[in-house]
Amino acid sequence: MNIILFEEHELGRSLSRRDERTIHLLKVLHKKSGDEFEAGILGGMRGTGRIEKINIDGSIFVTVTATEPPASRLRLRIAVSFVRPIQLRRIFRDMANFGVSAIDLVGTELSEKSYRDTKLLNDGGSDAALIEGAVQSRDTIIPSISVFNTINEWLKERPWEKTEMCETRRPLLLALDNVRAEGSFFNLSPTSRPAVIAVGPERGWSDNEREMFEQAGFLRLSIGERALRAETACAAAATLALEKIQDTL
Repeated sequence: MNIILFEEHELGRSLSRRDERTIHLLKVLHKKSGDEFEAGILGGMRGTGRIEKINIDGSIFVTVTATEPPASRLRLRIAVSFVRPIQLRRIFRDMANFGVSAIDLVGTELSEKSYRDTKLLNDGGSDAALIEGAVQSRDTIIPSISVFNTINEWLKERPWEKTEMCETRRPLLLALDNVRAEGSFFNLSPTSRPAVIAVGPERGWSDNEREMFEQAGFLRLSIGERALRAETACAAAATLALEKIQDTL
């Protein structure tokens, strides 16, 4: 853990000896009573934590002083087709690690329909993965997650238009397509505009979805000739966005 995160309601309470943060502080970092560590409030500020007391039962009482702003956000919204739960967890973790602003899960015509029944969104698994990614990057903010049944529903809703990310600049609308691309992501010029990037399933987009993207103003760009795993494509898109997008929240 590169930063220890606390929710507001946890402040002023002891952490159980079985809490992974307690274990990390005492067993991994070898912190003792009176020692300080990097800490933050989930969804809020960053700062310093201090172990005030190690209780007899192994629990610890900590205080947090958080006055520093959270890490800057990448002006990027990622839409990705439903994939296997284990892949989805990796995507949540890695996109939080990159600092993307939002993640949209979208049903696509060529994706496996059963993947939409994942329990990850309801059993706390998605939040755990997002927090893991944020902790690794010393961040306190996690991306928002939205779910859409189809590409058509997502394009009609245009959720990016309702966020702070696109308040002042019209976003780049991009769909990764290594089969019928209109250009290369690598040739995209650096920009201060935010971006919305759609990542399809490993089977790719249907011709119907390509037509919908075109009508919605999306540019289909390739990131190479290989068919990538969904989590690899998301990471590649975020990496390229880090290079091409010259502005953050």
